[in-house]
Amino acid sequence: MLSTQSEYQILKDSIFNIQTEADFKKTAIRVFYFQYEHIPLYKKWVDCLHTDIAKIKELHQIPFLPIRFFKEHKILRIDQKEEIIFSSSGTTGMERSSHYVSDIGLYRTSYIQSFEYFYGPISDYVVLALLPSYMERKGSSLIYMAEDLIKISKHQESGFYLDEYKELIKMLNKLKLEGKKVLLLGVSFALLDLAENFKIDFPELIIMETGGMKGRRKELIREELHHIYRKGFGVQNIHSEYGMTELLSQAYSSGNGVFNTPPWMKVLIRDTNDPLSLLENKRSGGVNVIDLANLNSCAFVATQDVGKRFTNGSFEILGRFDNSDIRGCNLLVI
Repeated sequence: MLSTQSEYQILKDSIFNIQTEADFKKTAIRVFYFQYEHIPLYKKWVDCLHTDIAKIKELHQIPFLPIRFFKEHKILRIDQKEEIIFSSSGTTGMERSSHYVSDIGLYRTSYIQSFEYFYGPISDYVVLALLPSYMERKGSSLIYMAEDLIKISKHQESGFYLDEYKELIKMLNKLKLEGKKVLLLGVSFALLDLAENFKIDFPELIIMETGGMKGRRKELIREELHHIYRKGFGVQNIHSEYGMTELLSQAYSSGNGVFNTPPWMKVLIRDTNDPLSLLENKRSGGVNVIDLANLNSCAFVATQDVGKRFTNGSFEILGRFDNSDIRGCNLLVI
């Protein structure tokens, strides 16, 4: 019989070698059984739903853990200690999610391979990060990723900007003249401030927004926001990253708000009236995420996002809803 750590290593290697839908299904089912056995909170949730685990052979049969439990419990493999704790952003007094990560190398592998899956080698890019709201607090998984991407890029021009908009525009103009590939990773409100106060015509620039207004600006619909970005930066498309504290993987959109996942991540849509049931493609509902990189926490997460999935596996985020508790027993007391 394999030791728990040996089984973990085999699964870890399998996750980042997924090539087909059959590979994903096989690995996801193995991850489910591994987590049922080794992650106490997830086991209690599965048992609470009276799940016959012996019958789980398909993805739609796997129970998804409501994301709120990351706010209320420590979700971690029973034999592990956290190497780092990532925490979500939030206003004063708001309860925040915590993601206990026992293998930071797994997170690094996930975001490096995911980025390069969609965009090619990080070393090809000058990486500029405009993430003021994240830089002002501790525990941001996004800041951890951005810092590492900046190091990996190995361009001396790569770096963070807080509110030095003039310096950032000056740098963008310099990089444009030099013909370098540039990724500008920014939170929505900071990119909006930049686009409204400065103008630059840089069609080759990759603008990638990472999140909402965080209470800093009035919320705008995506079409309106992206129109301002396109006009201010002179680009055709606005890229986006879909990620969160509770996940160790990211999906990416190269425009129009349609996201694609790396091979070890998949989005499914649940029925808001019957959260234990999944919907067919092109119908809107609650977003469930399978993130196999969450190997030591929980790979099956029912988020509070509302979205729609398309036939090719891509998806769109339509908004959020509160009070999205899944029906069943309440684990708040455990």
